[in-house]
Amino acid sequence: MKTDEIRTASVCWSCRAASAGEHFCPACGKIQPLPYGTDYFTFFSLPRKLRVDPAELERRFHKLSWQLHPDHFVRASERERELSLERSSQLNDAYRTLRDSISRVEYLLAQAGLRKQGQQKQQAPPELLEEVFELNESLDELRVARKAGSSNGELADLRKRLETEQESFQQKLAEVDAELEDVFGEWDAALDAGANDALRSKLMARMNELLNRRSYIRNLVASVRQELAEA
Repeated sequence: MKTDEIRTASVCWSCRAASAGEHFCPACGKIQPLPYGTDYFTFFSLPRKLRVDPAELERRFHKLSWQLHPDHFVRASERERELSLERSSQLNDAYRTLRDSISRVEYLLAQAGLRKQGQQKQQAPPELLEEVFELNESLDELRVARKAGSSNGELADLRKRLETEQESFQQKLAEVDAELEDVFGEWDAALDAGANDALRSKLMARMNELLNRRSYIRNLVASVRQELAEA
């Protein structure tokens, strides 16, 4: 869905002039409520792309933050003050989401009904089952050795093996991030080319799969890191 497609026609609540989802009425300048269906990309007048220029996003954020800040509406009507507070809160939520690439793609997929923000499948990817099994064995051995009061030398050997396995999974995490970045590029190119729904759905499914893989590996690495810290 393109940005312009969700900017539905509406009228200003104050002067009744026609508008198209702008932050302020083009006729009287009054702050406006968000049209139904407006997403975070539209909030910043950005296309629904996944490669976002951080500097440009920050520039738009600061500009809107200044324009929508409640301090500018202290002497305005109650309706304008309420809208200012509402829009400022929405602005902060939108900025926090779009400035991070992972939360950005999670949001895009959530908008399409494919994912809840923060969703993660706790299931090992089939191609990693053997390595995950070995890692869990190493974790169990370290826990048992620690409880049994094993020698420092034995604990050090177990820690070293676990650290090596952790590094391997950390590398896999970096590979997933690189693959995600590639698919982001494919998604943006598809939008520019006016790709059909079938291609967009295929790319979204691929991104969702990669996010699930990423979540699993990331949680696994975090668990190992915690275990090593306690050993």
